[in-house]
Amino acid sequence: MIELKEMPPERFPAYRDRLVLEYARDKVRAGAWSPEEAPRRSAADVGGLLPDGTETEGHYLLLLWDDLAGQEVGVVWIAILDSGVGRSAWIYDIEVYEGFRRKGYATQALRAVEDRATKLGGDRVGLQVFGHNPGARALYEKVGYEITSVNMVKRLGR
Repeated sequence: MIELKEMPPERFPAYRDRLVLEYARDKVRAGAWSPEEAPRRSAADVGGLLPDGTETEGHYLLLLWDDLAGQEVGVVWIAILDSGVGRSAWIYDIEVYEGFRRKGYATQALRAVEDRATKLGGDRVGLQVFGHNPGARALYEKVGYEITSVNMVKRLGR
């Protein structure tokens, strides 16, 4: 069973560095940013959202902890957002580490996030998934997430 544990502040710099790198890669792969601008833009986005690291108000950086195995199996970053349609949790990042994938941890993690969101007054959980990640999209749909918008692009060969 997955438990969500607060990320210790000393873990944040390494997490931030990995997140900036992976987000830049995803944005380039999606065709949204050039390889040259991606590192700068990714660092600016992450820095803007988490100016105080693990102490950023309304943001929760959490370790996915398997109580039975007694080990960390991943990480999730959520924020609680208030909008005109209610209070919701937004999953900015969720990762099950390589050696623990395809064992049900992601499904358990999503349920744990939903429980946390409910305790924080949320009435929904949202996230964004890149089109080049069909495995993640299939997982989210399997556990009840619905598509709310779709961005599409057609590359033109010149």
